[in-house]
Amino acid sequence: MSLLNTARQVIRQPDLGGRIAHDVVTLTYDERFLRRKRLVTAHDISVMVNLAETLSLNHGDCFELDDGRLIEVIAAEEPVVVVTGDLARLAWHIGNRHTPCQIEPTRLLIRQDHVIEAMLAQLGAGLSRAIEPFTPEGGAYGHGRTLGHSHGGHDHGHAPAFDPHAPVALFPFAKP
Repeated sequence: MSLLNTARQVIRQPDLGGRIAHDVVTLTYDERFLRRKRLVTAHDISVMVNLAETLSLNHGDCFELDDGRLIEVIAAEEPVVVVTGDLARLAWHIGNRHTPCQIEPTRLLIRQDHVIEAMLAQLGAGLSRAIEPFTPEGGAYGHGRTLGHSHGGHDHGHAPAFDPHAPVALFPFAKP
């Protein structure tokens, strides 16, 4: 095993700017939520992760070592439940229970949980078990789990004053 390397920051996958990872580390959903931990990469490089705050890492994010090398985070395969059926309705019930959920066009993936599985079965969902990488949707305000968010120096600005007589857009995100 090589000497210990230190990673003090994470570079999010969209911000890599074409940089290529030197090695990879494979982590489960739970393991991708960390601040300080010793990891060993696929090529047996020891890495001491020592971040300023706890972060939820996504598949494709990278730790940057003190020497500038990147170590890419890969989502590990783990036990999941594949959910099929009326996805919009089922996703609502899953979200209402604050259960992490990976949303795909033809299926949902959740972690194995007999209580949630029983509820979904009662709602008419098709359920099957699998071993796959689990990369659930992040929180509405940031990466991964909802822990607050940062915009790298950008703020939201001031909200406009509420006008009770202003027309209401029923579909504000629809393109004209």
